Amino acid sequence: MDFHRFFGTWYEQLHHQIHHLTKATRPPTTDDDDHQLTQLVNKTMFHFVEYYRVKSLAANQDVLSIFSARWSTTLERSLHWIAGWRPTTAFHLIYTESSILFESRILDILHGIRTGDLGDLSPAQFTRVSELQCETVQQENAITDLLSEWQDEASELIGGTCGDLDKKIGRLVQIVQKADELRLRTLKAVVELLTPQQAVEFLIAAAQLHFGIHRWGLNHDRERAEK
Repeated sequence: MDFHRFFGTWYEQLHHQIHHLTKATRPPTTDDDDHQLTQLVNKTMFHFVEYYRVKSLAANQDVLSIFSARWSTTLERSLHWIAGWRPTTAFHLIYTESSILFESRILDILHGIRTGDLGDLSPAQFTRVSELQCETVQQENAITDLLSEWQDEASELIGGTCGDLDKKIGRLVQIVQKADELRLRTLKAVVELLTPQQAVEFLIAAAQLHFGIHRWGLNHDRERAEK
């Protein structure tokens, strides 16, 4: 399986998905608008589910190539947590977007005008975000500990048998898959606690962050290569 080629196609399709999210009617004024937002969110989420499905297959075939991530820039790889984005980044993104939108529309909110966007999260939503963040931090730490244990046993690779090596690589595959499961589980949990409009805004913000870091990384790699 050529995951590099798959990623290129998937990434291009993600741009199209986000374009459709950006063009959707917000805030929704009719039930049809709300239904369309829900469909777009579901379609985008399925796109992420497919990504992690194929990545899991690729990790089973060659987990070390997943760590090297040649489809990513050097900047992106420097930010990786176990071959991907850190799940708790999702919560930092929500807090940041919520604060920016709240400040930009504070007069409307003070006058009791509901904006319905990420700047208008309810107390119950904030409570759930906080609970999810705490749960995710604990799970992140547990998986990080697994990787640390795996790395601490690296000396066993020297002079080991092929069977020992296969077993150890198999454990690394499981660690990557646990990390990816947490990434996807976190993404789903965040989207589920948001309204369709808020979910659209969250997915757009997450993608724009991804696109921006990728562009900066490409420029950095290009400039480095020209020196």
